[in-house]
Amino acid sequence: MTTDKDELVRTLTSLDGRGYGSYKQLKGTYDLGPCRLLIDHVQTDPFAPPSLMRLVVDAEAANLPQDLIDDCRGRVAVTDFLARVVAKEASSLHGVSIGTPQQEVLERTSIALTDQGLEARISVQLPAAGRRIKGREASRLLTEDLPRLAERSLLHASIDVDALRAHATLHRDQEALRDQLAERHLVAFVGDGAILPRRSGDSDLPLTDGAVPFDSPESLRVTFDLPSGRQVSGMGVPDGVTVIVGGGYHGKSTLLRAMERGVYPHLEGDGREWAITRGDVGSVRAEDGRAVTGVDISPFISGLPSGTDTRSFTTTNASGSTSQAASLVEAVDAGASALLIDEDTSATNFMIRDERMRVLIPADREPITPFVDRIRPLYKERGVSTVLVAGGSGAFFDVADHVIALDEYVPRDVTDQARALADEASSEPSGAVFGPARSRTPDPDSLRPADKKKPATARGRDIIRFGREQIELAAVSQLVDSAQTEAVAKALDRLAELAASSSANQGATQLDAAIRDLFARIDADGLEALSPHRGHPGHLARPRPLEVHAAVNRYRGLQVVRG
Repeated sequence: MTTDKDELVRTLTSLDGRGYGSYKQLKGTYDLGPCRLLIDHVQTDPFAPPSLMRLVVDAEAANLPQDLIDDCRGRVAVTDFLARVVAKEASSLHGVSIGTPQQEVLERTSIALTDQGLEARISVQLPAAGRRIKGREASRLLTEDLPRLAERSLLHASIDVDALRAHATLHRDQEALRDQLAERHLVAFVGDGAILPRRSGDSDLPLTDGAVPFDSPESLRVTFDLPSGRQVSGMGVPDGVTVIVGGGYHGKSTLLRAMERGVYPHLEGDGREWAITRGDVGSVRAEDGRAVTGVDISPFISGLPSGTDTRSFTTTNASGSTSQAASLVEAVDAGASALLIDEDTSATNFMIRDERMRVLIPADREPITPFVDRIRPLYKERGVSTVLVAGGSGAFFDVADHVIALDEYVPRDVTDQARALADEASSEPSGAVFGPARSRTPDPDSLRPADKKKPATARGRDIIRFGREQIELAAVSQLVDSAQTEAVAKALDRLAELAASSSANQGATQLDAAIRDLFARIDADGLEALSPHRGHPGHLARPRPLEVHAAVNRYRGLQVVRG
């Protein structure tokens, strides 16, 4: 049943000064003229998470160009564009939010195209004085400010259609280029003219003063023709082993970081619009203290003095080397086609062991086989490429297919020079090192602990609260938006339900199969499939399967079924 605006005004006026809980009677649908207001969830007190509401305008009133919304990529771009417009307009309203889109263009739940029309899913902090309702202020907010917000951001007369079309065209071109990377045997592409440096360490905005535009070495330059008719050229990073070198502060890590973020499309003007990476590429680093459960790290670490079985390694407090080994194996088993690794965030003893150390400590007394000895088998046996930043050691020259040097942010192909320095005596191991991909099977009960009374929730970008456990995700560097983290939190709850259902019907399900099933549901039904509620699903942005795997793997309560 739909109530008119005047009735909502009367209700809110009558609630003035009453206890905050009386706001609960607002739940319902209201006709505000330019839009309908659907109040799906009302916060229980002023300090609880905000109320969830939807502003809906008819499809005719929005009148979005049909050619921009007739495919999935177009709809992602259009809803992202409108979310940014609503966010800008809402910034002047106290307590109203649609989330804060960053530099990446992501599939989100904050704007939706439905059978009813165009929906803006907002959160609203309902006004209060202490725990008393400020009814007249609430009336102005809900019946005057929100309709004005809808008029300025969702109605056709207010939409900049040219800017919307440019946004969608760029997004489609970026994803079309990404589609071509694997068939052209490239891990990533960095376009000529790209601005890769960021403004500061705590800003993801482009550096505007003194930034050096990217210019590809001729030997690595490739060109792509795109659906819009546009043609772009730049550096293709080939499959295999690529090492990035250069002096300190010359742009090595900046280039790797652009590839790391390049798994997502970026806004026009970001500088990284044409820094594009295959969508299944994972970034790996050391992470002291993380939990590891049942991971086969034996290709890198074996024969521990303690006698611990590293074919199914478990710890609640991993060291630098064991954490990096586990993260690498987890990423590969989760489907990563390439790995991005920076020596600055790596465990040195995991990466290399120089000749003097090999002489002093014989191989049979050293449980760690360094990554430099495993990087070629990883590519040959599993087809997993590596892009590696190395600034302090030339050990990886021996195993590199390509070496790129950065000099004041200008890349050069120095592969021939690096090969001239390589150790001709280096050899690869005899026999296979890596077995086939291995999937673990979570114990369903471990995903539904008895002390977990509330749904999993995100605490910003870096933390998920799951029952009494806190899942730390700060080191999962390709998780770029707190709305993605919220989606991962909801994915954990859905995985727990899937595991329980599967266990009841046919036995426990492997983790990779469960995550594939979950993402098939998202593909079919949208991100709303992650929410247990009808109506407003919360502010979610689409994560990748790799990040959902990463969250499960860092859950300290995880237990696996022994096969």
